[in-house]
Amino acid sequence: MTEGPEKTDKAARIDTTVAHSARIWDYWTGGKDYYEVDREAGDRILAVFPDMAVLARVGRHFIGRTVRYLAEEAGIRQFLDIGTGLPTVDNTHEVAQRVAPESRIVYTDNDPLVLAHAHALLTSTPEGATAYVEADVEQPERILEAAARTLDLDRPVAVMLMGILAHVSDYDEARSIVRRLMDALPSGSYLAVRDGTNTDPRYVKALEGYNRSGAVPYHPRSPEQVAGFLDGLEIVEPGVVPCPQWRPEAPDMETRKVVALYGGVGRKP
Repeated sequence: MTEGPEKTDKAARIDTTVAHSARIWDYWTGGKDYYEVDREAGDRILAVFPDMAVLARVGRHFIGRTVRYLAEEAGIRQFLDIGTGLPTVDNTHEVAQRVAPESRIVYTDNDPLVLAHAHALLTSTPEGATAYVEADVEQPERILEAAARTLDLDRPVAVMLMGILAHVSDYDEARSIVRRLMDALPSGSYLAVRDGTNTDPRYVKALEGYNRSGAVPYHPRSPEQVAGFLDGLEIVEPGVVPCPQWRPEAPDMETRKVVALYGGVGRKP
């Protein structure tokens, strides 16, 4: 069967000569939607920081726990997942709609490969809805305008920024992006943040190699800076902590050693 022009255009925009963070992450988490350049970059990082694959799994589990908390305990029914990455198991819409089938989810990313695989993100329960927006995290106004076609921005929304803000090199700009997103949303909205930190020297050294791979650089920050993204919000217990310590559902000795990934959740008063 001949591919349509839209699908062909998406494929043409995928650069298989330069590593990309979403595809490297897919490789670490056991996916299949990566290229040789991504595997090579991922292996170079693993050689310096063998726990990176564990860290990647911790990051996925954190998303699942935060979405379950937001849907079950906080009663959120609308999610804006920015920098979603490639589809995997227990994506935001799957977790949220298991709790509340009427949940509505908008995903955004700027990677053409994620766009090409967006059909896997656009499944939904009949009662709910999912949508995909191609946009960069540095375009919060564009994201909000497009999200408003699916979400009611006059009602609470949970903004998910998982591993994406460290791609914004300037900390003040990253904080401005968060502020512009949250300022546009009503009281009762939530922000869930997860990012790599400078708390493990091996992780920092591994990222130096990653940043030389040609992928969009990733800048680990201090735990205090990650917590700064939640300034002005009511912080959900246990606060901004290493991800394995955020409301763990079962003890996992392998992931407890991960201290380079911090996350937290806050509610807009």
